[in-house]
Amino acid sequence: MTGGLIRADVLKTAHTIGSRALRWLHENARFGPLPTHTVVDFNDRDSAYKPLGETALATSLVLREGVAGPADLAAARALIEFAWEQFRDGDFLYERQVRHPLLTDPLETYAHFVRAGIRHEPMDALLAHLSGLRSVHAIEMMPNRRLAVANASRVAGLTHRPDWPALAADSWLGMTPEPWVIDWMTAYHMTHAVFHITDWGARPELLPAEIADYLRAWLPVWVDVWAEVSQYDLVGELLIVDACLPEPVCDAQGWETLAAAQLPNGLLPRDADPVDEDPQRAFKDHEHTAVVAIVAGTITLARSLGNTPAPALG
Repeated sequence: MTGGLIRADVLKTAHTIGSRALRWLHENARFGPLPTHTVVDFNDRDSAYKPLGETALATSLVLREGVAGPADLAAARALIEFAWEQFRDGDFLYERQVRHPLLTDPLETYAHFVRAGIRHEPMDALLAHLSGLRSVHAIEMMPNRRLAVANASRVAGLTHRPDWPALAADSWLGMTPEPWVIDWMTAYHMTHAVFHITDWGARPELLPAEIADYLRAWLPVWVDVWAEVSQYDLVGELLIVDACLPEPVCDAQGWETLAAAQLPNGLLPRDADPVDEDPQRAFKDHEHTAVVAIVAGTITLARSLGNTPAPALG
C-alpha cells in the first residue's frame, strides 16, 4: 500500500471489524459496571475502572470522526453516556483526583469525555490548578506515559505546553532502535507513543519525520510477526499506528487476519487461546480487543476519507 491510498477492500474489512466490535461491546456493556464504593486496583483483572475509560476513548473517537453509520453512532453515544454515568457524572474522577493529586489516570480518563463534549466544571478547575504545580510536572514516569499525560492535557484544554519534540525523542521510537529486538511490551509502548503524539490520528503531521520514516520501514514487518503468532490485540494496535501515519503503509494481510479471528457475534479474541464459554468472563477477557478494533476501524476509515477533526491546541 503506497502513496497514502487505502484499498477499498481494506476499508470495507476495517469498517466491518470495527462496527461488529462496537455492537458486541454495546450489547455486553452490562458486564462492565463500576462496583459501588470501588477501590481501583490495576492488578485486578476484573477491575472495571480502566476498561470503562478505554470504552470512553473508543467511543469518543467514533463520535469525533463521524464516519460511522447512524446505528453505530447511537451505540457509541450510549456507551460513553453509560461510562460517564458509571463515573457518577464525573464526580468519581474528580474525587479521585482530589485525593490523589499526583495520579494521572483521572485526567487521562476525563480527556476522553472532553473529546466527546462532556465536561465537569469542578474537574476543570481542579486540573487547571494542578497544572500550575511544579510537583505535577515532575512526576517520574516512562516516556510513553509522559506523552499520554501531555496529550490528555492538550485534549482537556490545559494551558501547559509541553515540548513535544523532546518528549518524542525521549521515547523508544525516538531512538529509532534496532527493530529486530522489539518485544511484546515494548511494541505496546511504541504504539501508544504514536497514539499520543498524533492524538489518535488527528494530527499525523506532528509525528517527527525520522519516526515516520522508521515506521514506514518496519511497521509492516511487525504486523506480520504478531499476526503469525495470533496476537490479535497487538495486531490491531499496530494497525491503529498505520492509520496515524501521514501515509499508511500496511497491506490487507493484517486486517484479513483480524477478520478471520473475529467471531460471528463481533467478539475479537485477544489471541489464539479458547474463548471462555461464560459470557461475562469472555467480556472481561476480550473487552480491550474490542476497543482496539473500534479505534482501528474508525481511524482507518476516517483517514481514508480525508477527515481532519479540529484537534486540541498544543
